Amino acid sequence: MNEGTKNDALHLAQLCAKELYQRDAATQHLGIELLHSAPGESLVKMMVKDYMVQGHKTCHGGYLFALADSAFAFACNTYNKPTVALGCSIDYVAPAFEGDELAAKCIEKSRGGRTGNYDVEIRNQKDQLIAIFHGKSYQVKGEILSQEMLKND
Repeated sequence: MNEGTKNDALHLAQLCAKELYQRDAATQHLGIELLHSAPGESLVKMMVKDYMVQGHKTCHGGYLFALADSAFAFACNTYNKPTVALGCSIDYVAPAFEGDELAAKCIEKSRGGRTGNYDVEIRNQKDQLIAIFHGKSYQVKGEILSQEMLKND
């Protein structure tokens, strides 16, 4: 891939992620921020708030799953092809606590046909591994950005 093609792919990935983030009320409501997007990659972050803490005084696993799922969604939708989750799993490695800043980095492991495989690592501000998530994606019909939106960019 030449440098121009790489730059075009990066730009498309960033436009797709920006558009999806603007449409994503759930991610925004949780305070999840999109920090980085590239073809097959994303990085998001979230602060653990008081309402995210369960009875053991650690972050509820559902919030960790939501953070990882958002990273997964942004990464697998970087090609202007609408893609949804076919299946996901998560392993909780260590607890996160109120006030922790969590970063979820997603990397594409494979993509072919209509499916893809993605891994997400969630780490805290001390770079401690909190959770490992695996998502399998399925590409559906359509486009994220219309040709008109791409022309106006």
